[in-house]
Amino acid sequence: MPRPLRVAIIGAGPAGIYAGNILSCTGLDVSIDLIETLPAPYGLIRYGVAPDHPRIKGVVRSLHEMLDAGTIRLLGNVTLGVDLTLDDLRRHYDAVVFATGAARDAALDVPGIELPGSYGAADFVSWYDGHPDVPREWTLDAREVAVIGNGNVALDIARVLAKLPQDMLRTDIPANVYDGLTASAVTDVHVFGRRSPAHVKFTPLELRELGEVAGVDVILDAEDFADVDGIDAVAKAAGTNQVKVMTRTLRGWLEREQTGAARRLHLHFFHQPTEVLGRDRVEGIRFERSALDRSDGTNSIDAAGGAVHGTGTFVDYPVQAVYRAVGYFGSPLQGVPFDERRGVIRNSEGRVLDNSGEQLAGLYATGWIKRGPVGLIGHTKGDAMETVEHLVSDFDALPRAEEPDEQAVLDLLAVRGVNYTTWQGWLALDEHERAQGAADRSPVERERVKVVPRDEQVSIARAPELVTPFH
Repeated sequence: MPRPLRVAIIGAGPAGIYAGNILSCTGLDVSIDLIETLPAPYGLIRYGVAPDHPRIKGVVRSLHEMLDAGTIRLLGNVTLGVDLTLDDLRRHYDAVVFATGAARDAALDVPGIELPGSYGAADFVSWYDGHPDVPREWTLDAREVAVIGNGNVALDIARVLAKLPQDMLRTDIPANVYDGLTASAVTDVHVFGRRSPAHVKFTPLELRELGEVAGVDVILDAEDFADVDGIDAVAKAAGTNQVKVMTRTLRGWLEREQTGAARRLHLHFFHQPTEVLGRDRVEGIRFERSALDRSDGTNSIDAAGGAVHGTGTFVDYPVQAVYRAVGYFGSPLQGVPFDERRGVIRNSEGRVLDNSGEQLAGLYATGWIKRGPVGLIGHTKGDAMETVEHLVSDFDALPRAEEPDEQAVLDLLAVRGVNYTTWQGWLALDEHERAQGAADRSPVERERVKVVPRDEQVSIARAPELVTPFH
């Protein structure tokens, strides 16, 4: 009898889980291992989304159901290039799908960007989400902060910095994050976009949430909305009602009466960063004011959909910290061809290619490491579908593993002393975090409190029975 096809998926975020679930439903006789460097699954959902986004719980429930179905075996706390090599994967699996995402910050090439007090968004998000591999302390001594970017991550960072810390207690933030936010000196958070108010990349819901943050005044500058015709043309060219709604919302905020709140969130547009100012640390940031391009000297927006140019006017803002949220970037994997310019694995529709453009049999990619950090979670599902369809169509050409037995890779990890975690281990850790939330003495009900240290997560996940510190 033919044995099952053995497939390893590297990365247990949405991209990897979707790929595994789609593959398990193809009708192939397939055995799937989902290999994750962290002790817990869900990737970006657990460690890359702001904790005060409760609607993300619906995504978690869906991913939970896929893994709980038992058609995918989870192996957590296993790092490619450390615990397993690409040669190991080739020996134990017929095909490998890389779904490692994009966790690094894209570069922002301006003078002074490396000064102390200048931070990448990815590091700060990892801190407030309780990622086990980042320092548990974060310096929040700046009163005035600049956030560069007009996407979801920029908005999340600005909201977390400006929000009253007691309002974050309703989330799953760890105790060290709450303590850090409580000690924060922030009074003013400035969010800067280089293009127009019609170019924002967040959603109407996120924008509306921003305007409802308790104890925070949202402040805009009428000068950023002076080009009425140009902004309206960009919104119309976008072709979606969402952009029109957000532009209308932002204009409405211009007329809002300020409450005199102790914290303020400023939204700026048409600001291109040119230099971070300071000697020994961040003391300010300089921008060149930009303006929308016109076509052929007329008043129509050009085909680029509202490209901008510098005006030669510069403005400085006195800030003591800068957070750059200009996009994420993928990281290379040992032995896998990588496009350094785009930050993705070299591939064609998910089939991994060598440096000469030839397909590498049995190797695939999906998610952000395949196409770059663009699109929402829904796009990830369609992306996984494309990759899996190619894998299935390549079935007859796949190289066959030398040691395909499911136990063989577990034996290898055991010999190497790797304390891998499993789905049952995640359920134990999940229960433990929920128990911590129930036992928390905060004035608000907490669904869970995250466990941060990696060794503690592994210990709980590998324990024969769940033991909590609460008696």
